[in-house]
Amino acid sequence: MYTRLLPGGHSGPAARGIAKVPIDIEVADPVMARLVMKFGGTSVANVDRIRNVARHVKREADAGHDVAVVVSAMSGKTNELVGWCREAAPLHDAREYDAVVASGEQVTAGLLAIVLQEMGIQARSWMGWQVPILTDGAHGVARITGIDGSGIIRHFEERKEVAVVAGFQGMHEPTRRISTLGRGGSDTSAVALTAAIGADRCDIYTDVDGVYTTDPRIVPHARRLDRVSFEEMLELASLGAKVLQVRSVELAMTQKVRTFVRSSFDDPLDPKPGTLICDEEDILENNVITGIAYSKDEAQITLRRVADKPGVAAAIFVPMAEANINVDMIIQVVSDDTTTTDITFTVGSADFERAKAILESSRDKIGFATLEGATDVVKVSAIGIGMRSHAGVAARAFQALAEKGINIRAITTSEIKFSVLIDSAYTELAVRTLHSLYGLDKPQ
Repeated sequence: MYTRLLPGGHSGPAARGIAKVPIDIEVADPVMARLVMKFGGTSVANVDRIRNVARHVKREADAGHDVAVVVSAMSGKTNELVGWCREAAPLHDAREYDAVVASGEQVTAGLLAIVLQEMGIQARSWMGWQVPILTDGAHGVARITGIDGSGIIRHFEERKEVAVVAGFQGMHEPTRRISTLGRGGSDTSAVALTAAIGADRCDIYTDVDGVYTTDPRIVPHARRLDRVSFEEMLELASLGAKVLQVRSVELAMTQKVRTFVRSSFDDPLDPKPGTLICDEEDILENNVITGIAYSKDEAQITLRRVADKPGVAAAIFVPMAEANINVDMIIQVVSDDTTTTDITFTVGSADFERAKAILESSRDKIGFATLEGATDVVKVSAIGIGMRSHAGVAARAFQALAEKGINIRAITTSEIKFSVLIDSAYTELAVRTLHSLYGLDKPQ
């Protein structure tokens, strides 16, 4: 039976007659549970680290839980495979590209199953097409459309067998071709599998022990958060925090999948609890600001003296959308004579040159005088569901940044976040200023 990933919750433990696992779980549940554990590339970088991962899995299996493990390729392996594809042909068949790059996760899954078997744990590897995990046909950036978890569940019930699933991959059912989910897709695989098999929670093991108030490399006294709402995590992930892939957070939110971010480098016998990603109502007290994120993957484009008339914005942004270029932080300033306007917006730095080429090719249709661009910019954001009920949160930040001599190029806001675009040279100063301004460096 296929589980379709649709808005709303999943079947969950209650539907299976299994007791709901307490939300303040730390190491092992007081009742038998069904778990999904995901391990990233740095966690499985070599065979020794795979053995360490196996000890984490063994801890949960020995506690009597049904365990499915989702693994990434070994650190650096996907980049190597992508490089081989580009070396073979700069313009290559996306379907064959997927066949090549999906092999990294297959190697990891097989190795982890071997190590678990050596430890006396019943285990087998599953490729995406074996589960199967079904996707659409957008090779390289496919989206999951459904999962049949019945085979894995049957092996839980009949053999008490650990399922080791290759992440990042699935199958396009009409063509029976291997498909891949894009960078960070193993996180999405894990969350989707959690929903499909009705698991009690999804543990994402990475090289950090949770979600922090900001990057500890910039603010050494940044704090690990015990809990973060789905909405806050979605904003953090989309605004520069690298802990989770954005699509995986979207799935966790729509499917109501409780997700922990934990460290695979903790002692397998005494792991830390990590950070719980959960519904807002499961958080007892909402801080005004939960975290500060930053993204260096930004470029600014300004079109000067654009004709101020209907259809101009569409002439600029429709071609961007058709080229799959994401646009953010749009600002329009009308001139004094009201006949022309300046339009400023940001794109990802990787899309900067393509965006300029598209605009230049449409210069006559758009009617701008000059095009200016900058790549030495960074977006700094403050995120917190407490902003909904507090006024003047962003204004305090603007004043604090001004006092530090930091000029703001552009601003965007939403219900639970605001972002400012500044010169990249001021990144660390801005992050530290906002982190202190909202009391995030104070122990709780």
